[in-house]
Amino acid sequence: LLFLSCIFQMDTTQESYLDLFPLDAIVYLTPDSENVLEDIDPSKVYVLGGLVDESIHKKLTLQRAQEQSLQTARLPIREYMVKTVNTKNYHSETLAINQVFDVLSTYYETRSWPAALKAGVSSGKGYVLPDTVKE
Repeated sequence: LLFLSCIFQMDTTQESYLDLFPLDAIVYLTPDSENVLEDIDPSKVYVLGGLVDESIHKKLTLQRAQEQSLQTARLPIREYMVKTVNTKNYHSETLAINQVFDVLSTYYETRSWPAALKAGVSSGKGYVLPDTVKE
């Protein structure tokens, strides 16, 4: 797991984030959350959970966060992006850790979700910004 504090301070450790931070300061980012991340709070620590195969581990990160009584949030992909027609009919809000990091760091710099999502969500995920849809 990778956790981010104030976006620019990144640490890796063998210690559990549960031992390092107060529970009310931790926000576990998971694509299955009902809560939309609207802004980045510098007083919060954002946990980016990493899974290899999204088809086998559906809702695992949400379940883990709920078991630990943590706040959860998801990136606002469906609020700012639209599904695109593709040959595989594939649409996924599950991103790799580096993609989530790119989204968060770009948002922190620009305060623009469209710019941030464009930076981190590849078109292969089946989502695009509305102004890039070809008629």
